Amino acid sequence: MIEFHLDSRSGVAPYMQLIQQVRHALRLGVLNEGDRLPTVKEVVGRIAINPNTVSKAYRELEYEGLVQARPGLGTFVTRTLAGGVQERHEPLKRDLDRWLAAAREAGLDDESIEALFLSAFRSFSEARA
Repeated sequence: MIEFHLDSRSGVAPYMQLIQQVRHALRLGVLNEGDRLPTVKEVVGRIAINPNTVSKAYRELEYEGLVQARPGLGTFVTRTLAGGVQERHEPLKRDLDRWLAAAREAGLDDESIEALFLSAFRSFSEARA
């Protein structure tokens, strides 16, 4: 089951953070078709968030056709976004783990690592556009 977290420094609305985390989990194969998302009450109990915010995220995911609410049972994944590429993720994740370890050894903190990664990612994306 997915474990949600919130980053108050991100500037992203909490409901959007939940949506992004579900999408990422669907892409990476962490969530699969038929899996149940935590109930609104479970999410509220684990992270300090308004129940209406969780409900809003779940409604948006349902509108996108990624999940379906089943009254009395919960909210279930109806499709994934993985596209059969999970086997290609693992070597890339190992490379990224090594890069993160090297960044730590170089003395970078979380915020610096994130800034460096996002800057490189944006530059790469712009160069390909």
